Amino acid sequence: MAVEEKRAWSMLVVAVVSYAAYLWVVLGRPAAVPLTQAPYVEALLWTVGLSVAVSVAAHVVIAAAAPREANAKDQRDREIHRFGEYVGQSLVVVGAVGGLLLAMAEAAPFWIANAIFLAFVLSSVVGSAVKVISYRFGFHPW
Repeated sequence: MAVEEKRAWSMLVVAVVSYAAYLWVVLGRPAAVPLTQAPYVEALLWTVGLSVAVSVAAHVVIAAAAPREANAKDQRDREIHRFGEYVGQSLVVVGAVGGLLLAMAEAAPFWIANAIFLAFVLSSVVGSAVKVISYRFGFHPW
């Protein structure tokens, strides 16, 4: 398995696990507290911070396990990375537009923050999944 594929797998796992943990914390609020009043800010900040730290640590471990291959990328690796980033980043744009529309509709800050956060998570998950699929089943950009 190529180092870049391992990195894509680590990003995929970190994004899914961290968002599941975030949902577990936010949705585990007391029943009397409305969802929009749930204490989400601290959980969101911790989730983002820990997922970045775990992702960096995973990349360091992957690079240390194969130091010769860590910085060696061929043309296929670069194209798969670029393709995955293009697909993933498109979801960030969708999330930003969604957050903008929610703000214009004067939605609660809870919904705006969670729409944007979900877009970042989906961007990471879909972008990583596209990379893994490209490595496993061949690279077929449209």
